[in-house]
Amino acid sequence: MDVELARTFLEIVRARSFVRAAEQLNVSQTAVSARIRTLEQQLGRPLFVRNKNGAALTSAGEQFLRYAPMFVQLWQRARHQVAVPPGRRAVLTIGGELSLWHPWLIEWLHWMRRSAPDVALRVQVDVPDSLTSQVSAGALDIAVMYAPQHRPGARVELLLEEKLVLVTTKANTEAVELDSYVYVDWGADFAHHHELSFPEDNNPGLFVGLGPLALTYILEAGGSGYFRQRVVAPYIASGKLHLVAGAPSFFYPVYAVCSAQGDDELINRALDGLRSIASADQAGRRSTAIGPSLP
Repeated sequence: MDVELARTFLEIVRARSFVRAAEQLNVSQTAVSARIRTLEQQLGRPLFVRNKNGAALTSAGEQFLRYAPMFVQLWQRARHQVAVPPGRRAVLTIGGELSLWHPWLIEWLHWMRRSAPDVALRVQVDVPDSLTSQVSAGALDIAVMYAPQHRPGARVELLLEEKLVLVTTKANTEAVELDSYVYVDWGADFAHHHELSFPEDNNPGLFVGLGPLALTYILEAGGSGYFRQRVVAPYIASGKLHLVAGAPSFFYPVYAVCSAQGDDELINRALDGLRSIASADQAGRRSTAIGPSLP
């Protein structure tokens, strides 16, 4: 299958229109229509229904949408692997959740540049489901995330268990004020333990799906919330944030999901760096232990 057919299909899905897709791809509408006809002939099913509002997927189109992004990503991966930059012997692709890139995976990038200067790196940020799918399909060598799903074609390794601690901008605080509390979405496991620990405070006025965003907000506007211990440690040391006395903390594991289709030597080299940083992180947290843990 021509990868341009899949790209055109995805652009129509995104734009919801053959006309707008043609504009974005910088080709004629006739060319877009011809590509989709070819794709439909190859698949033996109609993929779109055109109407006055644009284009809608058929049931077959919905099914193909599950695979088209992987097809494009695999092509890009193959192209990158073949086109290894001059002076490099191989390419390693890695993805991670946004909240893990700073500072944890940034440190890993520095480690790789020092330890494997002959390896080209391609990095990206994405959500867990997409990262896991890309690893399973071979589009990524490694993905670093908090809550991976076990899928064929991928193996999972625990790197470390981070700790989430409750902090506030008010000094000497033993209880959280609900009107200034920011609930950060750390996933289903955190939600379960949070509800058990705070059964009366599970309807906060501010719900944020990204830790760094919530932290920036409370540092500017004041308030409290649960954050990764290592991230808030400098703010605690400077007096900008304070631990809430007696509040429970929660463990938040970080995993590496590795592709079974990748180069084992490259993947193991990258894992060595991730393990090294994880070990240093754990050692640092043991030496500056703060706050109690849940049993």
